[in-house]
Amino acid sequence: MRIFLTGATGFIGSAVAQELLQNGHQVLGLTRSEAGEVILRAAGGQPHRGDITDLDSLRRGVEQCDGVIHTAFDHDFSRFVENCRKDARVITALGEALKGSDRPLLITSATPMGMTTPDRPAREDQFNPASPNPRVASELAGEQTLQAGVDVRVVRLSQIHDTVKQGLVSDVVALAQRTGVSAYVGDGLNNWSAAHVTDAARLYRLALEKGQIGARYHATAENALLFRQIAEAVGRGLSLPVLSLSPDEAAKRLGHLAAFAGKEMSASSEITRRQLNWTPTGPGLIADIEAMLARSSERRGDA
Repeated sequence: MRIFLTGATGFIGSAVAQELLQNGHQVLGLTRSEAGEVILRAAGGQPHRGDITDLDSLRRGVEQCDGVIHTAFDHDFSRFVENCRKDARVITALGEALKGSDRPLLITSATPMGMTTPDRPAREDQFNPASPNPRVASELAGEQTLQAGVDVRVVRLSQIHDTVKQGLVSDVVALAQRTGVSAYVGDGLNNWSAAHVTDAARLYRLALEKGQIGARYHATAENALLFRQIAEAVGRGLSLPVLSLSPDEAAKRLGHLAAFAGKEMSASSEITRRQLNWTPTGPGLIADIEAMLARSSERRGDA
C-alpha cells in the first residue's frame, strides 16, 4: 500500500515509516522542510511538503495514497488544550478527504482515553467521551469521522521510548536535571504504561494490515510501572536525591508534569495482542532510562 504518513520525520513517525518501508509499503511523508525531505528520501520514502495547519496540503497527500497514518502532534504542553483541538481539526480534514472510499485512516491517541474509572487499567474496548483529558478531542473527531463512513482505527500510545526519548519521562528527566531532585507525588504508587518505539511502529503496521474498522489498539508492552520506580531510576542515573512531593507541592514544582505525575496511567493491551498477534520484543522503559543516563554520564566524565 502507498501510505500518507503525517509526522513522518518525528520520533514515532520516523519509526513507523521505517517499519512500513521494510515490509513492502510505500510512504508519502508529510514534512515542513527541506531537511525533512532529505531524511525521507534517505529512508526510502517520498516527501510531501506541507503542514498539519495547512489542510489543503493534507487533502493533496490523501488523494495520492491508499491509506493514512496520522502520527503528527504538537507537543507544546503550554498550549496542550489548543493543540488537542488542532489535532481534532486535522483528523476531520483527513476524514473528509477519505469519504466515499474504503481507505483506512489510523489516528493516534493516548491510552488514558480507555480508562473509565481511576482504579482500573485502560482497555481498548472502553472510551470515556466525557474525559477531562484534552486528548479526548482526537477520539471524538475520530468517532465522528467513523460515523460519517470512514474506516477509522485508533492507536493509543503509552510512554513510547528508546534510549533517546521516553515520552513524558523525557520531561521527568529534564525537570530532575533542572531542579536537582527526581520527584514523585505522594507514595508514588500510581502506575504508568510503556512500549518501545519499535514495538509501537510495528503495531501501527499491524493495525493497518489487519485492523478492524472502528477498533482501538494499545501500544502497551509494560502495563503497570510504578511512577516511583521511574523517579528512582532517573535519580540513580543522574546521581540525584529522590523526593516525595505532596499534591500541592507537585502543582507548584512540576510544571505541566503536575497534571500527569500523580495520575494512574496503567493500560491493558490484551485485546491488541490477541487481535493483531502483536508481541512486544523491545527493551523495557527502565532499561532504556538507565542506558540513556549511563551514556550521558560517560559523556560528562569524558568532558
